[in-house]
Amino acid sequence: MNGGINASKKAGSILDVPEYKGLLSWLSSVDHKQIGIMYFVTSLIFFLVGVSEAMVMRTQLIKPDNHWLSPETYNQVFSMHGTTMVFLVVMPVLTGFMVYFIPLMIGARDVAFPRVNALSYWLYLMGGLLLYFSFFTGNTLHAGWSAYAPLTETNYSMNLYMTGTGVDYWIMGLLLAGAGSIMSAINILVTVAFLRPPDMKLSRTPLFVWMSAANAVLMLLAVPALNAALVMLFIDRHLHGFFFNPVAGGKPLLWENYFWFFGHPEVYILILPGWGIISEVIPAFSRKPIFGYAFMAVSTVAITFLSFGVWAHHMFATGMDWTVYYVFALSSMLIAVPTGVKIFNWIATMWGGAIRFDTAMLFSAAFIMQFTIGGLSGVAFAVVPIDWALTQTYFVVAHFHYTLLGGTIFTVMAGFYYWYPKITGRMLSEKLGKIQFWLMVTGFNGTFFLLFFAGLDGMPRRVFTYPNLPHLAVINLISSLSAYVLALGILVFFANLAVSLKKGEPAGDNPWGGWTLEWATSSPPPPHNFDHIPPVRSIRPLWDLQQAGGQPGVLAASDPQEGGGE
Repeated sequence: MNGGINASKKAGSILDVPEYKGLLSWLSSVDHKQIGIMYFVTSLIFFLVGVSEAMVMRTQLIKPDNHWLSPETYNQVFSMHGTTMVFLVVMPVLTGFMVYFIPLMIGARDVAFPRVNALSYWLYLMGGLLLYFSFFTGNTLHAGWSAYAPLTETNYSMNLYMTGTGVDYWIMGLLLAGAGSIMSAINILVTVAFLRPPDMKLSRTPLFVWMSAANAVLMLLAVPALNAALVMLFIDRHLHGFFFNPVAGGKPLLWENYFWFFGHPEVYILILPGWGIISEVIPAFSRKPIFGYAFMAVSTVAITFLSFGVWAHHMFATGMDWTVYYVFALSSMLIAVPTGVKIFNWIATMWGGAIRFDTAMLFSAAFIMQFTIGGLSGVAFAVVPIDWALTQTYFVVAHFHYTLLGGTIFTVMAGFYYWYPKITGRMLSEKLGKIQFWLMVTGFNGTFFLLFFAGLDGMPRRVFTYPNLPHLAVINLISSLSAYVLALGILVFFANLAVSLKKGEPAGDNPWGGWTLEWATSSPPPPHNFDHIPPVRSIRPLWDLQQAGGQPGVLAASDPQEGGGE
């Protein structure tokens, strides 16, 4: 049955699929593809908000002794920027990729629990809206995105909420979003475990699915720690619980332990699905299977468990026993080994391949270089004296952004250019894509690479201005101007998304010659995903089908997959 090909001829765009017509069909949807698209749209809107906040900060820092923003306003902006980018942009956009593509990549018709999938999205949206509602109350969080106690505590001796009701909105917003993340994690794990076709063994599962499953394990184990800390903080603020308040014998460092027990696995929550995206894009554009598939899969499992043993390296400056320093310094160095070897796997995949430098591949190549810089600068913090010297400087800001923006966001861009044709039935403009790429690479490295030197020069982070010193003035001027270039590249991306949705070149079912199952159905996929599932004999089922003389668009050979229910 040629269901995939016929569907693609009827539907040139996601907007043309009859089942997806009307606002109500989206608001009430339990289809994993629609929910994935809603994750994309919502997280991209928050991305614009987060970028706008970043531009406000870089404008404030464009010259020394600038008082355009007050200290309190600057603290509010950078607190909301960090919270937005971590919890409302990167985690949700990666969740969107997972809930959209995992069922397609394993031949399922939906996730295991479709209604829970929808609930997860709505909890995320409500959490984000609640967080930003604090702006309308005039009391927004200004204690940093990590919200260290006792800055977020209540001073009962003065009957004063030290940072106002903004902390309460922050607590409730993150609790809602965190609950949604936990539900998504359960859904993803059950989907991967039980909805694969009988002939898709774990050793034949795409690496994106492997890394998404590992990511779900991290969310399931790490996010509850943050939620527990948020509940304790709320009890402290309103029920005199004194978990973190030192006035009554509470322990402020207890908050740091809880937060970073979540926070370091969170680093891998924010990057593992991105690694999965790169592990699909690079083989497709190199025309070679991934090098070291087994090691990539096993090392991902190792990273998942090692990530829970390194959180205290964020707390070296708090003063700990030397035995603790040794243990966490060594574990922080150890986790860099399987992470670093992945870089060589991706490079080895490209080596000798017939590489096509389309936009998705360009973002993948830039990711490798930039993430390597971020990773190496992160290993430096495993050395205790280096951490003591640099932990409160702009060196940390540069390192974190090379990991999160130069790493994860570049993988997200690669993912959009790779899978946008499958989602919409239209190609993104390669011309605009390459313009965006060079603007973002130039702007990103101009913005953040010099901040390493600002940190080495002693510029503290979390300050709204700085003295008129020659090095700092020049560094911050170049950094701020480069940030405008980076923002322009991001705007080109949004323009490309909008223009290509209506005027993009029709994509066909498999424009990149991909080998995994999502390319075996129409573009965009029908609501039921597949009419039939092709046989899975390796990690490249469509390549196997081609070698056997079949057509990737003609789905036959296995019984239909029934998908999941509740």
